[in-house]
Parts: sequence; C-alpha cells; structure tokens
Amino acid sequence: MAQENLSVVLHSQGDLRLVGHRSVLLQMHSVGICGSDVHYWQHGRIGDYVVTKPMVLGHEASGRVVKVGSAVKHLKAGDRVAIEPGVPREMDEFFKNGRYNLSPTIFFCATPPDDGNLCRYYKHSANFCYKLPDNVTFEEGALIEPLSVGIHACRRAGVSLGSTSVHLVCFAGPIGLVCLLVAKAMGASKVVITDLFPERLTVAKELGADFQLTVKRGDGPQQLAKSVEDLLGAQPHITIECTGVESSIQSAIYATRSGGVVVLVGLGSEMATVPLINAAVREVDIRGVFRYCNTWPMAIAMLVSGKVNVKPLVTHRFPLEQAVQAFETTRQGLGIKVMLKCDQNDQNP
Repeated sequence: MAQENLSVVLHSQGDLRLVGHRSVLLQMHSVGICGSDVHYWQHGRIGDYVVTKPMVLGHEASGRVVKVGSAVKHLKAGDRVAIEPGVPREMDEFFKNGRYNLSPTIFFCATPPDDGNLCRYYKHSANFCYKLPDNVTFEEGALIEPLSVGIHACRRAGVSLGSTSVHLVCFAGPIGLVCLLVAKAMGASKVVITDLFPERLTVAKELGADFQLTVKRGDGPQQLAKSVEDLLGAQPHITIECTGVESSIQSAIYATRSGGVVVLVGLGSEMATVPLINAAVREVDIRGVFRYCNTWPMAIAMLVSGKVNVKPLVTHRFPLEQAVQAFETTRQGLGIKVMLKCDQNDQNP
C-alpha cells in the first residue's frame, strides 16, 4: 500500500480530525473551463458565494490516481478517474434522501471557500472518483461534469422514451448542448433549440437538434413562444431554460403546454418577474435545478455505449502554463468548451 496522503484539519474549536484514509491523490490531466470559473474571475462572486481569499479554480476534471488512502478499496494507483466535485461533509437529511447536492454544508470544487482542481496534483474523496473505462478519454471524463447537469435537468423534467417534444431555451453553449444530447439519448423525439447566434444553432443541428430557431433581440416572450409552437406543430411538453435571463424564463412558461414542465437550469438575477398566474392556471410545473446528484454512473454508461458523444464540444486546448489565454478564450465566447491540459508529459485527449 502506498503511503497515505493524510492531513490534520481543524474543523472548529476542539474538533481536530485526521483525514485521508478515504481520499486519493490524483495527478490531474484534463480540466474544462466553466462559465462559473470565468464569472468568479471577472466579478469575484456568484450570488452569496464571494471570493475573499485566493482560490484554485476548476471543477470539470479528470486525472490519474497516484496514491490511495488505507480505506480505499475500489481504486489503485494508475487508475484513470472522473471527479465529481461535490462531496457531502456530513450525513444530513439531504444525504440520506439521496439529494446530497442540496446539503448546505457540501464541499464543492472552486466554490468559495473551497479550492478547485485546476492544478498538477489534487486530493479528493475516493467515493467521488469514478474509474474510467478504457474507451472513455480523459477529456470525456472531464466533460461528465457538464453532462451531469444535463442528466439532472432531464431527470427533473421527466424526459423519457415517448417525450414527444422538448424545447431548449438557451444560447446553445455547453450546458444547452449537453441538455440536447441527454434529452435525445433519453428518448425525446423532437427537440427545438433557440439561440441568438445562427452559428451556435448549426452546432446544435449537428448534435441532433430537430429544429433550430434563431431569436431576434426584439422578440417578445409570447411572440417567441408562438414561434416555437409553429415550428414544432404544437406546444412542447417540456421546456428546459438554460440562460437565467428573465425574458427567456417568461418565454419558457408561455411556450410550455398546459400540464407540462419548465425546468430552470440557468442562474440569473435573484429576483425575476415571470407570468406565474399563467403557469398556475395551466398547471405548468416550474422546477429548479441545482448542480446534480447520482449522475456519474449514468453519464459513464452513456459515453461507453456511444449513446452520447461529447467529443465535438471540445474546441480549444491549452497547456496549464497558458491558463490565462485559455480563460480569455472562454471569456470572449470563442468555440464551445476550452480544455486545459495539466499533465506536462501527456497532452493527449
């Protein structure tokens, strides 16, 4: 057994704990840049999460196991793993109910005050590291994180075989596109995706979108909802909103069929004016999404089977030494997903 990577951590006054028995030390390989990473860089906060001290960014990640703690039985040195960045700190009611993503004390990579994993070496809970099959690349492993957002959103929406129509209101960025991929894989027969930029819709079409609708900035919410209905031939049963923009949330509600579901994935302003009574009298359910839970096994199965192909999402790659350039590329909205390569001796996907 390799020497354990142990730490002595003071949790609170009088609460000193030795940690590491159930952890693994990883040599990081591929880390994707998320919009939240850029937002922290540019604004120093997201909602109540405020950067008050230097923080390591990165939470879309994969790497290779270097050392394992004494209690770790399912992983060994040399294993390639995908990292789930959210780790419950305590066995609270949310953990027991299988919704650990809602735990108020959860550790989450690159969310203040918790450091992320955009680095050479990183220690993480072994229970939240998932061994990658041989036919799944490191980059695909890193993309399981955004893919998990799509899986959780589609689960919350109730997408399944026989879901006749799904409307994705989003700029067709990484999250909108993974929602598209997952919705199709889960059985949605018709998916329409909306965006301001035709070039993004071209990518969405290549990834399987049945209909693409270019949004004009002057379009009103009800006008856009009517355009979606005209395109599909009926109102969609499910709408997944990926922007957080107030007008887009309004469009999502107006567009959705009575008795349908609107899922809010995008995070915008804390307060938003929406046609709530319209939703209420038509029994349109509005469901929130916060990150994900219990999604890594399904995501890996989707990748192994070939039902989902995330490889086209990676459009730019940079070595870790060029991280500033990589972040600037993401900030400018160039391409889809920017991937940083952390292993100096292995820059392959």
